[in-house]
Amino acid sequence: MKKWIISLIAVLGFTTLVKAQQTNPPYNMDALSAYSIFYENYKNEEYNFALQYGRWMLYEKPRSIKGYPKFDLPTNFDRIITIYSEIAKTKDDPTIRTTYLDSALMVYDMALDTFKDDEIDKFDWRLQKARFYQKNSDYLDNASDKALNIFKDLFAQDPEKLTKAGEGYYLQITIQNMVSAGKKDSTLAMIKKAEPYASDKLKNYFNKVRDQLFSSPKERMTFLEGQLKDDPKNTEVLNELVDIYTDQEMYDKARQTADKLYNINPNFENTRRLADIALGNANYKTAIKYLKEAKDKTDDKDKLKKVALDLSDSYKNIDQLQTARNYARQAAKYDPNWGQPYIKISGIYAQAINDCTSGRKMTREDKAVYWLVLDYLDKARSVDPSVANTVKQQYQTYKPVTPTTEDKFFIGWKKGQKLQINGKLNQCYSWINETTTVR
Repeated sequence: MKKWIISLIAVLGFTTLVKAQQTNPPYNMDALSAYSIFYENYKNEEYNFALQYGRWMLYEKPRSIKGYPKFDLPTNFDRIITIYSEIAKTKDDPTIRTTYLDSALMVYDMALDTFKDDEIDKFDWRLQKARFYQKNSDYLDNASDKALNIFKDLFAQDPEKLTKAGEGYYLQITIQNMVSAGKKDSTLAMIKKAEPYASDKLKNYFNKVRDQLFSSPKERMTFLEGQLKDDPKNTEVLNELVDIYTDQEMYDKARQTADKLYNINPNFENTRRLADIALGNANYKTAIKYLKEAKDKTDDKDKLKKVALDLSDSYKNIDQLQTARNYARQAAKYDPNWGQPYIKISGIYAQAINDCTSGRKMTREDKAVYWLVLDYLDKARSVDPSVANTVKQQYQTYKPVTPTTEDKFFIGWKKGQKLQINGKLNQCYSWINETTTVR
């Protein structure tokens, strides 16, 4: 009660005995003179003097001042709020400081009661009042709660406007408070209503909040499936469900959901996703189908090189080694400084040796193909130092099975000699048709 009385005195003036001093300019001055003194002191940050000559405007509420056509009353209400705030900063006594801050809040309320919707943006004034509570929470009772209540009311009034205000800041702190209070359902409802108006950054925040709210992937899955019933073509929900199904090893559902995305929009990403699911299930023929389709839907070389390498791997896994090599070569053309395509070709040639020697003993000629395998490992390391460890490990596998000194002596191979890997070496290697060097 005492604080309210002090606050009232600060706004109305020290005495109420002379009503003219509340509703008219002080010292019987005309409005223009009083306003001029008020404005000059305001500009010069002489806030106590400015308040003395401007407080009358809160009560008389003049919509115009004769001789000053630019006068705008809402602007001056805002200036008086600034004046009370700035005077408050100069007060060491917390009670007096709070009194001036309360006075500023009273001016906010007076403005909202005084002006019509066509005079001020009441949404913005209420938002500014909430910010005022936040800024001065150390001195105002329950200021944070009052600010949050205003944010919630503003969201209910205009979800789009509050979602976009402050680049989503006010909505974020509102949601943080609701999460801390354990209001899960209300938080999810607010996010759902805000999402159509949210920026990508804010949507990422929403996703983090959802992850925080759900204690298990299954719970999150159930929630998303519910959302999908309301909006079956919601691509963001479908995308997230594909990821969850995949993580939970629910591959049939992942594929079915990815199919829905593909049917909605068969772009590169959705086509590539179907290929990845097929690869994960070792369904290489299906993977090849979608990889080839995806390849025709992008000009991005980084994407193209990865598609080509996956095509190479898929063909290798169905034992079509020449086609596998062709796609690995394509991958190398897209990025000449990438070592993986050369490692892939080395593996293709190693598999060729296994295929050719299946059911029979390995000959010296078969062993010679491993020199070509090592050639491609060397090439990989030379263009891409980042693959050095992989190359080193594979060297340890293949080098011991290259021809021995005895093998080379017996056939007459000499170090540095060029050797054709083709049908002359063995018909099984005719498709390779490359040259290696005796080591």
